[in-house]
Amino acid sequence: MNKTTAVYPGSFDPLTIGHEDIVRRSLRIVDRLIVAVAETATQSKSGLFSIDERVDLIREVFADEPRVEATSFSGLLVDFAQGREARVIIRGLRAVSDFEYEFQMALMNRSLWPEVEVLFMAPATRHTFLSSSLVREVGRLGGDVTDFVSPGVKTRMDRAFGRTAGE
Repeated sequence: MNKTTAVYPGSFDPLTIGHEDIVRRSLRIVDRLIVAVAETATQSKSGLFSIDERVDLIREVFADEPRVEATSFSGLLVDFAQGREARVIIRGLRAVSDFEYEFQMALMNRSLWPEVEVLFMAPATRHTFLSSSLVREVGRLGGDVTDFVSPGVKTRMDRAFGRTAGE
């Protein structure tokens, strides 16, 4: 029996509970999931964590799940997926506004590698408003991000913003 491997690419800066939800629910469908931090951003964003820090955070959050692998990649996503024998790409869609861009990317990826399947997943309703950019900005401005990220991610965010836990 062939095991299904999928790639869940993104910036994950920071990893949110919305991302965690997509990862854990993906494991209901695939046997192995590679959470792949893109080294080259597709959109201009000011980062909080380095690529290595993001990979470390993903590993920390999913330490209890041996079917999740965290790594980084550069270049074309389909080349990375093909090299890892992952025939499925997981993408989260928070809102209709995400769909047009993601749909174009899915069609381009299938044009580059016809055997790849792109699976769009809607987040749990309670996470639909979450984005890394929004969580990063709330944290940067001193807001409480406890409900939006795992405890380890919050600790690292506090440290990155020069705060101690509880401030």
